[in-house]
Amino acid sequence: MWPFSTKGPSGFSSSSTAEQVTEGLHGTALTAIVTGASSGIGTETTRVLALRGVHVIMGVRNMIVAKDVKETILKEIPSAKVDAMELDLSSMESVKKFASEFKSSGLPLNILINNAGIMACPFQLSKDKIEQQFATNHLGHFLLTNLLLDTMKKTSRETKKEGRIVNVSSEAHRFTYSEGIRFDKINDESSYNNWRAYGQSKLANILHTNELTRRLKEDGVDITANSLHPGTIATNLFRHNSAVNGLINVFGRLMLKNVQQGAATTCYVALHPQVKGISGKYFSDSNLAKTTSQGTDADLAKKLWDFSIKLTNKFAKDNVFYFEFRADHCLVKSHVSREILLRGQVGLHGLYKFSNLLFQPANSYCFSSTIYYFPSTCINIASTPGSLFIWCLHFRH
Repeated sequence: MWPFSTKGPSGFSSSSTAEQVTEGLHGTALTAIVTGASSGIGTETTRVLALRGVHVIMGVRNMIVAKDVKETILKEIPSAKVDAMELDLSSMESVKKFASEFKSSGLPLNILINNAGIMACPFQLSKDKIEQQFATNHLGHFLLTNLLLDTMKKTSRETKKEGRIVNVSSEAHRFTYSEGIRFDKINDESSYNNWRAYGQSKLANILHTNELTRRLKEDGVDITANSLHPGTIATNLFRHNSAVNGLINVFGRLMLKNVQQGAATTCYVALHPQVKGISGKYFSDSNLAKTTSQGTDADLAKKLWDFSIKLTNKFAKDNVFYFEFRADHCLVKSHVSREILLRGQVGLHGLYKFSNLLFQPANSYCFSSTIYYFPSTCINIASTPGSLFIWCLHFRH
């Protein structure tokens, strides 16, 4: 618990717990994903959301530990709806597999809590050859968010409820490298500093939030994105730092939050009605807070977005393909994978979505002879080049 804690405008303080900030709230119609849910504030976030009636999907690396967490929660809250799915944020293949399996489940998604993280570990490259802290803390969550965004949009549209994306950052973003994000030195071992690399990844969480907010507003969808500092908490994030661990053992009770307090801001931002309509903001102690000037740098945020897209691009879409529109049919001109993902607009009155895709000779709508290219969300079709297809097209006017 922080000494001298005082309540902010929200009515909560650094000593408020996750249960206190969600008292009286009901989330029985909501579904949430919490990454890193098998320990620390991820577990407490899962427990409290489940306590409030939210169906929680735990994204975890260790399914055995997740089973124990689920059993513990169910013993306390027999009515809790908690499930676990395997997810390793340091592996983009694992992220893609998790997203695909979640979408196949048919579950809605109201809340995405990007909580998982590692802290100040020795230099190491991920399975995708990217510095481990940047890969795990930022890039994995960036890809996960993009892959699940269409599901969140669909849920928000159908339920008329605001979707919320919550990125767990840290005050450590203040201690990043001088340039903020070292785009040209992400994998530079010679100049690697474990604490500054951690700060860089936490700054990336904030910048991701800000650019995502801009894009969501531009799309006119009812989804918010916010970042937060949970507080300094004695969790296993410190396992790579024996000196810090020693200080925690001596002074922890006086200086640090406990896990119940550490999960408070996450649960507040995810559930509380005070946060409705608020997006692109940074929270601490369940109140609005300020970041560094780098944390509000729109150009840096845009540059990070583009950089992240390049690093995740091959995992964010399927093999390249295109359709050729003709008088009364659509001919598949190249091999199409079984899962086709469609995003965005095509031209002034662009393609909005497919529905009722049929595998049969077409004799329906007429189209001009135009070739459209689509990036890779979710229609299963046969994948034979030369097949004819008919569909109902919906246009955004």
